[in-house]
Amino acid sequence: MVLDGPQRAIDVDGDRVWRELEELARFSDAPAPAVTRIVFSETDRRAREYVKALCRAASLEIVEDAVGNTFARWAGSDPSRAPIASGSHIDAIPNAGRFDGTVGVLGSIEAVRALQRSGFRPRASIDVVMFTAEEPTRFGIGCLGSRLLSSTLDPDKAESLTDGEGRALADIRADAGFRGALSSVALRDGAYAAFIELHIEQGPILEQRGLDIGVVTAIAAPASLRVHIEGEGGHAGAVLMPDRRDAFLAGAEIALAVEAAARGTGSMDTVATVGVCDVFPGAINSVPSRTTLGVDVRDVEAPRRDRALAAIRRACEDVAARRRVSVLIETLNVDPPCTCAPEIVGAITAAANARELGALPLVSRAYHDALFMSRVAPTGMIFIPCRDGVSHRPDEYASADAIARGIGVLADTLAALSE
Repeated sequence: MVLDGPQRAIDVDGDRVWRELEELARFSDAPAPAVTRIVFSETDRRAREYVKALCRAASLEIVEDAVGNTFARWAGSDPSRAPIASGSHIDAIPNAGRFDGTVGVLGSIEAVRALQRSGFRPRASIDVVMFTAEEPTRFGIGCLGSRLLSSTLDPDKAESLTDGEGRALADIRADAGFRGALSSVALRDGAYAAFIELHIEQGPILEQRGLDIGVVTAIAAPASLRVHIEGEGGHAGAVLMPDRRDAFLAGAEIALAVEAAARGTGSMDTVATVGVCDVFPGAINSVPSRTTLGVDVRDVEAPRRDRALAAIRRACEDVAARRRVSVLIETLNVDPPCTCAPEIVGAITAAANARELGALPLVSRAYHDALFMSRVAPTGMIFIPCRDGVSHRPDEYASADAIARGIGVLADTLAALSE
């Protein structure tokens, strides 16, 4: 299909991108239509090679860092200018869909190919970036690669991260072929003049309003906690109810308190989730002695998010006292929100308007690698609609036309910024 940009006709090959998305989805440890692609697994490694082959076919020069972040460069005519970048991730949580992250990676490659086909030559180089471990599945922390790039995560702390089997990142990344000091991953000041991430909305607003493009103005501030609860186990028949120190029931109260803390802010932008509940020993006839909760709290306003966190901590203290259990709160991350750069927001809006596409300023309540790239470069995001706002499920879906429209806006934005 031909999508007319502000200065040139740019041919976005939507059919090709669709085929590439289908092919990438085949690299999965779950049967179709689900996608499971855990970072540094053999499946992830094969998927990375597929993406890198697409980059090589587009004559892009590939560099990988010590944690596996991959940069594919289209060299500009003026090497003195800081490059611009676009990209996302290809790792996928268990039982996920095929569009989250991948649209941003394959879409960036196609944006470059479309500009190449149009005869455009950038002054500033353009990098396609494939970030490592955006999903927290393996190491319990999201956006591992972009956190290291932006110096948001201490390299020594990152090196000691472990997966569910107790294996350290240091060993896992070495086995995957990524070696060297993690301190070398951090980007130098001024490494990029701009970063843009194309992504499915993961929400229903664009579809509900019949609009084509979301222009992201801010990205929510995430916080992650791990709550450890220690009670006292025993036989389910022999321990009488007045004597119980049930770690799971304490955890259940805390989970409800997490929900109440989010609702209690009075803002729809505050969301909180208990997505993990591990109970020990996990026997039907045994009183739980230990429970661990994984808690996620987000808001576009850090002070309001922090008030919800404080309410959760107070609830933990109350439950611990009443139920005679110990509660330890481990803070995994508390990150500030991102306000997207006005110049990037303006460039995306201008590109959408030039294509006569319906565009809407939106807040991203999910966080992305763009949140951390905003620490090192002016950053923006382009959203495209997804069916029913569904994401992180096998029925996640974005149409080929919606993807192509997003790529067209991305290509025009990259062209404008690189000139």
